[in-house]
Amino acid sequence: MKQNMMYLPIILAILGLIFMYIKMVWVKKQDAGSDKMQSISKSIKEGALAFLAAEYRLLLIFVAIASVALFIISKLVDTTSWMIVPAFIIGAIFSALAGNIGMRIATDANARTAEAAKTSLPEALKVSFGGGTVMGLGVAGLAVLGLSLFFIFFTNQFMGGDGSFYENMTVVLEALAGFSLGAESIALFARVGGGIYTKAADVGADLVGKVEAGIPEDDPRNPATIADNVGDNVGDVAGMGADLFGSYVATVLAAMVLGNYVIRDMSTTTQFTDGFNNMGPILLPLVIAGVGIVASIIGTFLVGIKDNSAKEAEVQKALDTGNWASILLTLAASYFLIDWMLPETMQMSFFGEGIRDVSSINVFWSACIGLAVGALISMVTAYYTSLGKKPVMSIVQNSATGAGTNLIAGLAVGMKSTFLSVILFAAAIYGSYYFAGFYGVALAASAMMATTAMQLAIDAFGPIADNAGGVAEMSELEDHVRERTDILDSVGNTTAAVGKGFAIASAALTALALFAAYVTFTGIDGINIFKADVLAMLFVGGMIPVVFSALAMESVGKAAMEMVHEVRRQFREIPGIMEGTGTPEYAKCVDISTKAALKEMILPGLITIITPILIGLIFGAEPLGGYMAGVCVSGVMWAIFQNNAGGAWDNAKKSFEAGVEINGEMTYKGSDAHKAAVTGDTVGDPFKDTSGPSMNILIKLTCLVGLVIAPLLGNHGATEHATNEIKKEVRVEMKSIDGDMAKATITTSTTKDGKTVTNIQKLEGTAEEIEAKAKEAGEIVSVNVKKEAKTIEVEVEKKE
Repeated sequence: MKQNMMYLPIILAILGLIFMYIKMVWVKKQDAGSDKMQSISKSIKEGALAFLAAEYRLLLIFVAIASVALFIISKLVDTTSWMIVPAFIIGAIFSALAGNIGMRIATDANARTAEAAKTSLPEALKVSFGGGTVMGLGVAGLAVLGLSLFFIFFTNQFMGGDGSFYENMTVVLEALAGFSLGAESIALFARVGGGIYTKAADVGADLVGKVEAGIPEDDPRNPATIADNVGDNVGDVAGMGADLFGSYVATVLAAMVLGNYVIRDMSTTTQFTDGFNNMGPILLPLVIAGVGIVASIIGTFLVGIKDNSAKEAEVQKALDTGNWASILLTLAASYFLIDWMLPETMQMSFFGEGIRDVSSINVFWSACIGLAVGALISMVTAYYTSLGKKPVMSIVQNSATGAGTNLIAGLAVGMKSTFLSVILFAAAIYGSYYFAGFYGVALAASAMMATTAMQLAIDAFGPIADNAGGVAEMSELEDHVRERTDILDSVGNTTAAVGKGFAIASAALTALALFAAYVTFTGIDGINIFKADVLAMLFVGGMIPVVFSALAMESVGKAAMEMVHEVRRQFREIPGIMEGTGTPEYAKCVDISTKAALKEMILPGLITIITPILIGLIFGAEPLGGYMAGVCVSGVMWAIFQNNAGGAWDNAKKSFEAGVEINGEMTYKGSDAHKAAVTGDTVGDPFKDTSGPSMNILIKLTCLVGLVIAPLLGNHGATEHATNEIKKEVRVEMKSIDGDMAKATITTSTTKDGKTVTNIQKLEGTAEEIEAKAKEAGEIVSVNVKKEAKTIEVEVEKKE
């Protein structure tokens, strides 16, 4: 059983994909409504597929160039196999496939959700959440399946060679990093391109349709409405699917890399062995990910509401029930897996502290921290973005005095939301490291991402409900249908914001784990910001997320301006549009968004990938580490700020649709305050759907690029760099306790080939006895005894 454990994730991934297929067939069997509804749904699907086809053709060029670059790296570095290239290509394909699966089911589910809403809100939730479930399980299933298959293949290919277990496994994991790099690269372009597409259409449709013409959202008279609904799918669904696929893979990979370091630390005297082919710490995160798929499947059965009178709170509670069930099931399974797959006590290297004994239960506490922080981040995000909560209501109240005060309030909400989120991140990093070092940090991120299938199902149901509302409006269905889809859409806005908070939380923990792996891969001692080049690159890294966000926002602005001009032209030149007798030229608006997205996504993507390569090759490993740290810290702040500000602005606007009390008077849709809220939402749209969600990919992709080029920047333990030099430093700290007797702590640090192992010993005795004990460390070159400071320093240098 134990020896075949590496095959369990494959079985669980296939189980998830089978359930996904069953759910997909069920969704497609639901009634798609009238011919008009089906025609609208078909137009949305065709527009989305056309954009993805054009996007993928462009990305083929990038994949080809990147593959050549990776092949060159594999020839320059002995520890990097050329098989990193096919892994990169398959990772890119799987990432695109994950987004494509989600987009197709979303465009199939939109009309079916609208049709279900005619008679039943519970049924509408069931259909829309069913579509989200297909996407969630598709992403998680493909991620675990791809990682597991490549890991088994590379293990059979490279293990058992001339090197040590650690060296051979390093080659395996470097090749596996290609799969993650391919996934994250496509995710970045898909997220940015999809975000530009959807927000160009959305902003253009809102500014002219809602604000200028005073027509409802998704009104068929608006020429940009089809492009807007297409954008919901290519950005919020396909882009998001590729995004979380990449996040999922990177998180598990980081934990596997850190697991290999744990095995190295436990093999300083004798090679570590266990029943899991001697790789229990490496397999553990992959198995937890597989179990998370099963937990998510169980959680989906608990999502549901009972009657048509349900409001946003009841829908949110239903989703939370399924989410918490999957989290608790994953937590319970993690306890047994950690207890079973890890030794009772492990030796781990803590930076600056040397080797420490860590019990397996400490690793479980780290996993608990990851799951707890994921849940708490969701609660914090929901508080700042939900209807009726104080932050959103503050924006509503400020809308009464115009767009300016609405914008000021929204910016303040986004900025304030960083406080609790960052405190939680800091606590998660400190707590998980305290319990189990960087391996604990990586396991915390893995546990958090284990329920990705459920998180994504909850996240994806929102865009499906939004599209369903659009289909209902364009098909001129009864008012109660739109009211029901709006309830689902409103909850979807909050779940989308929560999903983005969840993604950035995982990115922060994963980036730290990848950062630790990078330091070890390059063989550097750490990142010293007192060095001018390191500090300089730290600032450069902090600047990148700001410029990236600016480019994304600017791209949306330029495309939206072109969209506004086109919609105005059609209103002006096509007779009968406002009366409903003329037909708008929807295709022209779709074309504007498509061309803008494909053109504008290139520069931000290239900056993300090329900048760390240039810094690493020009300045070296340590400055690149400083750059990565700057990107991570700045990126997390900007992501939280933009995601939460955008989500709060969106729900502030939606508050007016049901009516909201301002200064003692009820205020509704169409009022001046509502128009101010629409302007705020227009600013918030690219915040929450373009630049904000791209930050977590920017952070992880930067660290992955650094990890892949790390062998070029450091010795990486390669044999040609070995010098057989051993350096020992022995430090003794004494404290007098009674007469000649003293307590002492002897710390021995042994450095060989750039790797340092520290041993700490505590004892009591006379000063002479302690000094003699210290001298036992080896051949003594010099002894410096400072009686006043009660310190003995012994330095030993020995060459073989």
